[in-house]
Amino acid sequence: MKENKKIILFDGVCNLCNGSVQFVIKRDKKDVFRYAAIQSEVGEQLIAERHIDTSQVDSIILIEPGVAYFTKSDAALEIAGELGGLWKLTSIFKWIPKSIRDVIYDFVARNRYKWFGKQESCMIPTPELKAKFLG
Repeated sequence: MKENKKIILFDGVCNLCNGSVQFVIKRDKKDVFRYAAIQSEVGEQLIAERHIDTSQVDSIILIEPGVAYFTKSDAALEIAGELGGLWKLTSIFKWIPKSIRDVIYDFVARNRYKWFGKQESCMIPTPELKAKFLG
């Protein structure tokens, strides 16, 4: 794993996912994360190595150094917690059972293209951000 960074795999054509990645990049003051689209070669390789079923999760996956990974609401809460400051307070949502959190997460994920739109291809990072993206 490159530099022992946590990797956020995201739906590269989803406007909500791309906006979320931009949100995290702006607040990742400790440079914790690297990024790759799920549809990219690197994303597909990381998914295959961990035997992740993308028919069950296709919007966000957080990969920790090693083989551990988080999906759906767990991934979102882990990412928010790493941003520090008031974002650490999102950990209170971990008290809600994962099954309930994931129902809400899945509802948003199922409707993300309808509500936020979809791009024709994965986003291309600016030259300043290119080092944060894998592949």
